[in-house]
Amino acid sequence: MLRSLHISHYILIDSLDIDFPEGLCIITGQTGAGKSILLGSLSLLTGAKADASVISEGADSCVVEGAFTSDDERVRAILDDNDIDWEAGDDLLIRRVVHRSGRSRSFVNDCPVPVGVLGDLAARLVDIHAQHQNLALSDPGFQRSVLDLFAGNGDRLKACREGWRALQQLRAELRDTEARLAQLAAERDYDEARWRRLDEAKLQDGELEELEAEQTRLANAEQILQTLAGVENLLEPASDAVPGLVPALKEATRMLQRAGAWIPEAQTLSDRLDSARIELDDILSEVGRLGASVDVSPRRLEAVEERMGLLYDLMKSYNCSSVAGLIAARDALNERLYDSTALEERKEALILEIEAAQRRQEAIFEDLRAARQAAAPSLAARIESELHFLELDRAVFAVAVEPAASGEDGADAVRFLFSASGRNPVDVARCASGGELSRIMLCLKGIMAGFKAMPTLVFDEIDTGVSGSAADKMGSMICEMGRRMQVFAITHLPQVAAKGQAHFLVSKRAGDDVTSTIKKLSPEERVQEIARMLSGSVISDEAVANARRLLTD
Repeated sequence: MLRSLHISHYILIDSLDIDFPEGLCIITGQTGAGKSILLGSLSLLTGAKADASVISEGADSCVVEGAFTSDDERVRAILDDNDIDWEAGDDLLIRRVVHRSGRSRSFVNDCPVPVGVLGDLAARLVDIHAQHQNLALSDPGFQRSVLDLFAGNGDRLKACREGWRALQQLRAELRDTEARLAQLAAERDYDEARWRRLDEAKLQDGELEELEAEQTRLANAEQILQTLAGVENLLEPASDAVPGLVPALKEATRMLQRAGAWIPEAQTLSDRLDSARIELDDILSEVGRLGASVDVSPRRLEAVEERMGLLYDLMKSYNCSSVAGLIAARDALNERLYDSTALEERKEALILEIEAAQRRQEAIFEDLRAARQAAAPSLAARIESELHFLELDRAVFAVAVEPAASGEDGADAVRFLFSASGRNPVDVARCASGGELSRIMLCLKGIMAGFKAMPTLVFDEIDTGVSGSAADKMGSMICEMGRRMQVFAITHLPQVAAKGQAHFLVSKRAGDDVTSTIKKLSPEERVQEIARMLSGSVISDEAVANARRLLTD
């Protein structure tokens, strides 16, 4: 329930703090006094859209804060999901601040939250029935929701929606798979030609580097051979007439060996020189081997350069910087070409999954339809009985459940049929007057509130178009609802106003600025307000007496 409300700088409300009791709270006031302003401020706490136009002139921001009590476990779940601390039994503080920039901030127990959280909480805390909401009677979705609530279809609807979403996901995946297969088919010839070109190239990682080294050797083979031959000739000349380094080392080694007979150190030098000669012999052998390995082959050079040209061309065509990149591109194309096999298999599996999901969903639809059809007569009978109580004695009300396009809420359309004369009931939106719509909506709200265990229900002039004894009975019905829950009734009818446990008056106060205020009336003030509602601006003794009688009935 709503325990208290604080409002500051909201349109004509400068500052307001008020507490509300349990039961039926009546709110009255002259036209234009600000009752709709009060309702608008409360709607901010339910996540309604806000802009700078709601801020009082001269203020930088407006603030609306409500203190609620609740023992609804779903409220607890919403708070837990948003990491909001709340102890059972404590007030739940919801605050909305709207700034001059047009932006607003929302808080729950002083924790900043997205405005959507206020909407989630409001669905469990308060239901505001504004005057225009009688139009909801023409909405098939609203009519179906009333029937489902009455039938207790909460679990069935949950299963239906989950199954429908799963089915739609499978259908979306099938569409994507079919689109992918069509794309692969359209691109297959092109991809196959690109893959074949790479496959026929017989690519090897590191090949280009080896080819570049070989091309360098082949292109400079003559110069390499001349250089190596010069080295051999320096180390060991072919002619005895030219002294060579290796023969000279051999002769020097022998001479030092002879000197070693007299000078031991000379033998050491001879051994070192012999080691150098052996190393030079090995170098000379390697130079010879290198010379023998040099291939002076213009044909091979041409083949190497042709292969390198092919690789360079492929790298340019496929935007790669290495043969490894070409190999990766080839493998990717190969995977795309053969991906259709996996996709075809997935497509077949999806078709089977969709068929099974459709069968399950049809069973859920049938179960939901059966529950609706079973509950429809009882709902119609209850509404019809209450309409008779509200002095629509000949009224006939029926609830029709008809096949409709499948959706997340089933495969049924629900229509409310009404006739005030008792003959040929038709769609309620086509035949009911304003007063009849108000009475029908009151009956529906009473049923919904009972099933939803709504802590607070707000009626904004739901008695529009009703007068006399019918208005008195509407007041009795609203009063009965107030015994089970907190109800706010904004009304212009004295018959309804007299039913409440508490009565609040909204009025305008003139000063430097015109402001709206609300106060709880004392018993005598309440008599005077109901007398005003009965007689107008001039309160007669008869009106006062009539007001006292209404309050004691």
